[in-house]
Amino acid sequence: MLDLTGFDIFVIGIVILAILLLFALVKTVPQGYCYTVERFGKYTRTLQPGLNILTPFIERIGARMNVMEQVLHIPTQEVITKDNASVSADAVAFYQVLNPAQAAYQVTNLEVAVQNLTMTNIRSVMGSMDLDELLSNRDIINDRLLRVVDEAVQPWGIKVTRIEIKDIQPPADLVASMGRQMKAEREKRAQILEAEGARNAQILRAEGAKQAAVLQAEGEREAAFRDAEARERLAEAEARATQVVSEAIAVGDVQAINYFVAQKYTEALVEIGKANNSKIVLMPLEASSLIGSLSGIGAIAKEVFGGDGNGPTSTPSAPRQPTIRRPPTVPPFGSTES
Repeated sequence: MLDLTGFDIFVIGIVILAILLLFALVKTVPQGYCYTVERFGKYTRTLQPGLNILTPFIERIGARMNVMEQVLHIPTQEVITKDNASVSADAVAFYQVLNPAQAAYQVTNLEVAVQNLTMTNIRSVMGSMDLDELLSNRDIINDRLLRVVDEAVQPWGIKVTRIEIKDIQPPADLVASMGRQMKAEREKRAQILEAEGARNAQILRAEGAKQAAVLQAEGEREAAFRDAEARERLAEAEARATQVVSEAIAVGDVQAINYFVAQKYTEALVEIGKANNSKIVLMPLEASSLIGSLSGIGAIAKEVFGGDGNGPTSTPSAPRQPTIRRPPTVPPFGSTES
């Protein structure tokens, strides 16, 4: 064993005292933290991150405050909405210590205080809203909570940066009712869309029928116009023929009227023969009359086209109408002469 003298013990005591003084004099604060300094139990100043010097045996470290942004879980709680629906909701809150001295000496147990304050305001804000508004306006709830809670914690020297509602759970029977309501709403929308489609289809069909009717009317009008024009031209032709015959009669040519009457008579007989319901035709004239009429028509043709039927035999001395020739005399109808 070493024999220690009184001087050696004194030196060892001085060294130990110097080490204790060094530890009491120098304090190192890590990044992200701030330490409060108390002198005889009273707050005096705040130590920033890095190396700091204290007065030994007079000053000491009071509170070690975390000045980084922290996350606080808000437990699930029951909330009664404005329309008396019971829902469960939980949230998370983000806060940061801005004034370590206020956070250390203005409130006891800072995290518990922020947690309870947030829970109280969640019940207050969500309880003032209907269930439908509560489920569809989560951003509005977050903004209102943040504004109210941040204003309440300002005396504590902290800043609430964000509050987020994590989950809102209505009762099971209420969820089932909401599902049925959503299904009914979707079915209603489907029926509305189907009705609108049927209405549009009917409108399109009506417009198509309208256009078809317009086109048909225009076609009928055009056909009627063309038919009237044809009848007008036919009437003009007949009027011209009648005028030519009248002029021939006026100059004393009786054969022209006989030719005209024979032609109309023959056309009438043809029309009678074409009738579908005519099996037997009773004619109020003798057969010899019809033969005499045909003979008269043949004589007219011979005079017009020539004696042998091959062409005209002589050139007329005076100009005549291009389509009318003077026919030979036709015996009166009903006579037996040929």
